[in-house]
Amino acid sequence: MKTLKFHVFLVLIWITSLGVAQEQESITKKLEQIAFIEEKVMMPMRDGIRLATDIYRPKTTEKVPIIFSRTPYNFNSWGDGKERTRTKERAYEAVKRGYAYVVQNERGRYFSEGEWDILGVPLTDGYDAFSWMKDQTWSNGKIGTFGCSSTAEWQMAVSALDHPAHAAMVPQAFGAGVGRVGQIMEQGNWYRGGVEQLLFFSWLYGVEHDKFKPRIPAGATQEDLIRISRYYDLAPENPPVDMAKALQHLPIQDILKNIQGKKEIFDKMVRRTPNHPDWFKGGLYHDDMEIGTPSFWFASWYDVSITPNLALFNHVRQHSKDAMIRDNQYLVIAPTLHCRYTRATENTIVGERSVGDARLNYDEQIYAWWDLWLKGKENNFKKNTPRVQYFTMGKNVWQAAEQWPPKGVKMTTYYLNSGGKANTLYGDGVLSTKKPKGDTPDHFVYDPMNPVTSYGGNVCCTGNAVEGGAFDQQLMEEREDILVYTTEPLEEGTEVTGFIAATLYVSSDAKDTDFTIKLIDVYPDGRAYNLDETIQRARFREGYDKEVFMEPGKVYKIDLTPMATSNYFKKGHRIRIEISSSNFPRFARNLNTGGKNYDESKGVIANNTIYHTKQYPSQIQIPIQK
Repeated sequence: MKTLKFHVFLVLIWITSLGVAQEQESITKKLEQIAFIEEKVMMPMRDGIRLATDIYRPKTTEKVPIIFSRTPYNFNSWGDGKERTRTKERAYEAVKRGYAYVVQNERGRYFSEGEWDILGVPLTDGYDAFSWMKDQTWSNGKIGTFGCSSTAEWQMAVSALDHPAHAAMVPQAFGAGVGRVGQIMEQGNWYRGGVEQLLFFSWLYGVEHDKFKPRIPAGATQEDLIRISRYYDLAPENPPVDMAKALQHLPIQDILKNIQGKKEIFDKMVRRTPNHPDWFKGGLYHDDMEIGTPSFWFASWYDVSITPNLALFNHVRQHSKDAMIRDNQYLVIAPTLHCRYTRATENTIVGERSVGDARLNYDEQIYAWWDLWLKGKENNFKKNTPRVQYFTMGKNVWQAAEQWPPKGVKMTTYYLNSGGKANTLYGDGVLSTKKPKGDTPDHFVYDPMNPVTSYGGNVCCTGNAVEGGAFDQQLMEEREDILVYTTEPLEEGTEVTGFIAATLYVSSDAKDTDFTIKLIDVYPDGRAYNLDETIQRARFREGYDKEVFMEPGKVYKIDLTPMATSNYFKKGHRIRIEISSSNFPRFARNLNTGGKNYDESKGVIANNTIYHTKQYPSQIQIPIQK
């Protein structure tokens, strides 16, 4: 009987494997039926470097528009002797709708020649690719750029070059391409409030190729490249690393060295201050650059770059010199993690919290956008598509607005208050719309060797170091180095939608330290789900172009980088903030010495104080939808 069951089990495995193989075979055959396929086309750049490109275009004599995906990631059709179908599935969806789908590796990645740097510099590579594609006999001269994360982040700076063929773009989770927008100076998510975000420390370990990798011989033919790619995709594989442990290493400049990662790009970035001139020479977009492309932006509440993403959308809407460009910016904000839009289900769980049915008809909207700008179709995109589509958690519904934040939002100030014992969940910290009357500051000790642990949050790309999303913070709030301020239970449901601003009045016995804040939805049963979080390094409180250190006993005003959310606090829920001086390993620890920090291994303990008096009214400004 056991033998029979085992044989049945084997048959089931064989049938399942056969079904998968047939499915893979079918997408390839289906694509071959409707598309001309050209793989490993080596597209020349102005300096002679050639970039590996796969082209899928409809079998038609008519000229067609192009959807262009340019990426540092591996799109090779084969890996470990098995065919990969993801690129062909995307190509099939485009080709059947009458588009050519073109995917290209950035300079220095996989089969592309040259040396790689983040964001696919030089920018002229993007411009040259547009020119090459526009001039093809099968092209109608209209190109739309598309991608998520590193496949999106190069698009903004290239848009500023204003190539006439670049007709529209769809950047998704594009924060690491944003350098400076107004007062926000993240330099591509490397910083937040002047503090290193450790996501790139982890990401570069897995992504940066070694300069000694095997090279394709000069002059290799397309036939040669296609044959080679079937068994040799040039994809390096670093050994798996416990990133939660790796990111604890000090000094942080040696984190990649300590795990034997390639570190040339990392080495130059880790030494740059937030305003270093090299940030303005690469592929980052800055707000002195003119975006000249109609854009359909996609962001996520639990992505690392939600605030700069929204700030950039507003910047283009408000400051573009071209009225047509200002009027053709659209935005979607989903309640998901980084690049997880299409993974939403009828019961979407983000971390531990259910946000209900968060699905959206992404393909329908995006292809209507392409039809409008690449085919010139007079369709109903503008009639049917709100300017801003955003998901409100708590209500668990998609909502629409003509601007961000929506009209009707009123900024309401909540002041911090306590009897001087706001430490922990069990302290006396209060959030209230009434200004504080007393003079009872709160104190906590920040030890960089025992930092507050990141638990959930708006994160990306840190391996096993931080799991993103909403998690119950109650256990975290038992720490003495976390100050907790909470409103009374709300008498009616309250929708908070927009940017959240926070101002703290602080002092420290250290020359420099950090201050963190976290916004939380507290349920009647005590569950406390994080919504967004931010941080500010004290030395940069007067701007990122200078460092001004603290003196013991003096009180300083700290304006933190804004947070953002759309969350409905139901009746009986409470609004809470946590304040501390660390959120590690999402953010690097401040060692409190006033030194460079990146080259230091020993820290000093900081005794930090938060004031909430008439003279020093620490506060948080919350956007309430009336």
